[in-house]
Amino acid sequence: MKLAVVGGGGFRVPLVYGALLRDTAKPRVEEVVLHDVSAERLAAIRNVLDQLAEGHDRAPEVRTTTDLDVALRDADFVFSAVRVGGLAGRTADERVALELGLLGQETTGPGGIAFGLRTVPVAVRLAERVAAVAPRAWVINFTNPAGMITEAMRSVLGDRVVGICDSPIGLIRRAAAALGLDPALVSPDYVGLNHLGWLRGLTYQGRDVLPGLLADDAALRQVEEARVFGDDWVRTLGALPNEYLYYYYYTRESVAAIDGAGRTRGESLLEQQSRFYAAVRERPLQALAEWGRARRERDATYMAETRESTDAGEREAADLEAGGYEGIALALMAAIARGEPSTMILNVRNGSAVPGLPSEAVVEIPCAVNGSGVRPLATRPLPGRLLGLVQQVKAVEQTTIEAALTGSARLAVEAFALHPLVDSVGTARRLLDGYRARIPELAAVIPGSS
Repeated sequence: MKLAVVGGGGFRVPLVYGALLRDTAKPRVEEVVLHDVSAERLAAIRNVLDQLAEGHDRAPEVRTTTDLDVALRDADFVFSAVRVGGLAGRTADERVALELGLLGQETTGPGGIAFGLRTVPVAVRLAERVAAVAPRAWVINFTNPAGMITEAMRSVLGDRVVGICDSPIGLIRRAAAALGLDPALVSPDYVGLNHLGWLRGLTYQGRDVLPGLLADDAALRQVEEARVFGDDWVRTLGALPNEYLYYYYYTRESVAAIDGAGRTRGESLLEQQSRFYAAVRERPLQALAEWGRARRERDATYMAETRESTDAGEREAADLEAGGYEGIALALMAAIARGEPSTMILNVRNGSAVPGLPSEAVVEIPCAVNGSGVRPLATRPLPGRLLGLVQQVKAVEQTTIEAALTGSARLAVEAFALHPLVDSVGTARRLLDGYRARIPELAAVIPGSS
């Protein structure tokens, strides 16, 4: 099989290749083509992959190209992992919002809208090229905001594009481990949107064991989300929230923590990864070692300001070692290509799976996956206090998509103003003006007056 990775010069690509090296079942990926707009970044990651492959028999062949059609042609699977505007764009996403007293975060709030506005047109053009030169390929989307981008790409590719995220499986692993259970043997009742969902139940041997976890102080303190949100709040919800919901439930605290950190997450990553790419350019024979050091630093500092402000402690070693989206992607590929049935939490078209949301909306829910494709599983209705938030954020995502595809400044302002973390229409206009002034890629998408 051929795998094309769009955004192949990205820092996390070696995680994918490492997972492929460990996969020995057939059919297996035999060719990996990395595409990126930066030849320099491609060369750096190629060095890391070559060193990862040392000592492995029949390692997948790696090729690199800056020609998108060459990368995509005849691919069986395409991983989309692009970052339009790079990490410099992310720092602007965060800073423009923070300077207006709002949450500055990559995917949640104003930053996520700005990220989506400049990314949607690129993602749709990618989908069009896949349809043209690799019409039988499955596209697995990692590009953030993952739900929004997957929904935009669906307009071209339909069910052959699926979005993935590692936050839900991480939450499920932690909940199961706190109960002494094997995560592979539990069935989660998880529902929501990407970076906005709740674990409402956890079935083991026919019984929901989540209420027992919520009632057990000692067990609950083993779950990072419970330490972050507080025992009382998760018990009030009757569910374990996705970690990104901290930005909604503790907005003031989040803004204060990010401001107090001195640097945003994007600024920290920009510095870390600039050091990495520079080091590989100077010392290519040390590429793998440099990547390993940078990866450990990156993982250890993930959502660090939230954990620090809530005294949640350091990330558990088991979490850092368990792997993330690369494992989900490989499992999804295996289920489709080999017909290995699996149940996974994915970003897919809703249909009627989540009552109260449009049928075309992309939601993040458990799905049955096999050689025939991906089928969303029906969920229990969300209570109003959860459904209202999901409906509002989904309306923002869909308005953002429309704004990005039409170039409408009016719709862009509407998307910002409708978001629950933006406090006025006037602020929404200032957000759009601020983002257009700092991010050329966004100014090119939304050129008109607001």
